[in-house]
Amino acid sequence: MSDLATARKILKQVFGFDDFRPGQGEIVAAVLSGDPVLAVMPTGSGKSLCYQLPALMSDGLTLVVSPLIALMRDQVGQMRALGLCAATLNSQSSEEEAGETWRQIRDGSLKLLFVSPERLAMDGLTEALSRGKIARIAVDEAHCICEWGHDFRPEYRLIRQSVEKLGAIQAIAFTATADAAMRAEIAERLFDRAPKIFLHSFDRPNISLAFAAKDQPRKQLQRFLAARRGQSGIVYCASRAGTERLAEFFGEQGFDTLCYHAGIEQGRRNANQDRFLREDGVVAFATIAFGMGVNKPDVRFVAHADMPSSIESYYQEIGRAGRDGLPAAAYTLYGLDDMALRRRQIDEKDLSDERRRFEHQRFSALASLCEAVACRRQLLLAHFNEKSEPCGACDFCRGEIKTRDGTIEAQKALAAVYRTGQRFGQAYLSDLLMGADSEALRRNQHDQLKTFGVGADRSKAEWASTFRQLFAVGALRAASAEHGGFALTEKGDAILRGRETFILRADPPREKSAGKWSRKPAREIDEFASGDGKVFEALRKLRRELAKDEGIAAFMVFADRTLLEMAERRPATLDDLRGIHGVGERKLALYGDAFLEAIAQASE
Repeated sequence: MSDLATARKILKQVFGFDDFRPGQGEIVAAVLSGDPVLAVMPTGSGKSLCYQLPALMSDGLTLVVSPLIALMRDQVGQMRALGLCAATLNSQSSEEEAGETWRQIRDGSLKLLFVSPERLAMDGLTEALSRGKIARIAVDEAHCICEWGHDFRPEYRLIRQSVEKLGAIQAIAFTATADAAMRAEIAERLFDRAPKIFLHSFDRPNISLAFAAKDQPRKQLQRFLAARRGQSGIVYCASRAGTERLAEFFGEQGFDTLCYHAGIEQGRRNANQDRFLREDGVVAFATIAFGMGVNKPDVRFVAHADMPSSIESYYQEIGRAGRDGLPAAAYTLYGLDDMALRRRQIDEKDLSDERRRFEHQRFSALASLCEAVACRRQLLLAHFNEKSEPCGACDFCRGEIKTRDGTIEAQKALAAVYRTGQRFGQAYLSDLLMGADSEALRRNQHDQLKTFGVGADRSKAEWASTFRQLFAVGALRAASAEHGGFALTEKGDAILRGRETFILRADPPREKSAGKWSRKPAREIDEFASGDGKVFEALRKLRRELAKDEGIAAFMVFADRTLLEMAERRPATLDDLRGIHGVGERKLALYGDAFLEAIAQASE
């Protein structure tokens, strides 16, 4: 039997999966052959299995370098739930736990050991590990090695030294976000020879994408969350204070909320993360500190209450939704203030000219995605040099965004900026265009300009939207950090003088707020779940009880996808249950009878 055939057999017996996901099989084969491997795979596509499965099949220990303690603890928990020998060495390990881990390393029973790059670099660790049998080192979140990346960790650059100290063992690396330059940097800094590179599609078709300009943002977020009450999700906020305010507000609205940011005491932070991972229906309001450690497969939505920092960050953050392959939603709020702040932060950083240009390019790509006049998914994938057809599922493809030629409005707005000396902001310029009775306009004699009142046929909100969109596409820039006014760019001058056209998006009309207990069915999951809702809820209840008794996360018993398939197919025997996705032999023995009984009772 070939290595890959054996791997497929173990995949079913241990993990309960009938076959590999797209791209996994060829990577597993390369790892088993001993080749150095760099795999770029989208979040949620099963990167972890590409080193977990070879670890079970190899003679020796697979050392996994992972960036966060929470992520390591989570993976160890998942491996142990499958009956596999895995451990972590970190600052939170007790003396007894560390002693047992070292005993398992010495006797060869440990298959997976998770450490942080900082721990790996500590004096004496690699020397101690080298006395055991190390099969390979697997580097998770390998983009952290890249200096210009959004998650740069300098300790990642020391991993290659550890590889050499361990006897030039096989190195394999995994990441969800790495463009061509980042892939080249990872290959150069981590491997002693050219790795086999596997580059798979960045597409996550199960995640529907939507963006909205801020217009009473709390109410906008309320409508989005009300449609998903009872589901697990993450709401990212730009500030610590924002996470606390929103968590408190939505807690009062009847949602099960928690907040997470770096300013919270470590013990409470860990407890909050554990509660999010273990319980169903919790909404976490968090800064990006709630990041790579989130490995919960049944997160049904990710919302951004504020504009993300870059497309790379956005992609990684929304990738925390729908890791089980079921439908999920991503919703992003953004505003002119967000855009101005991001650009100002770039300008105020101590950066080289080259790095500053790079950061502005990254921001412009994100701003263009926010103000898209085409399929969101096409634009997102194009950023990663991937071509695709219109997705049919984003807000643009669903017909929620209307566009038209807005060149005339743009020229009026840009003329107002130019004729007032390129130093005033949106509110002042909107008053000018609408011909408002304003003391400030009269004092500056701007009520005498030709542009005064030329936009009286449009509302202040419409002009605010026009200025925001012009800023987003780079036709306007901040005139100064102190006053926040606008100035024209080369692109703005080209539009003003008719050398370029401008497509204008119409912001949707303001809607009434969702009521406190509004419960519109969440389309993303309801359309997928054809099974009986009563059976599914009964299985979720049993899962919660089992997880609580064992002190593990609910998804470690069975994932949502497994429960949905049970609810639809209604297995009546253990053999029937064995054919369900995600039911391996260990879980069948542990939980099979209990779930069969729950299915039978709920089906009566």
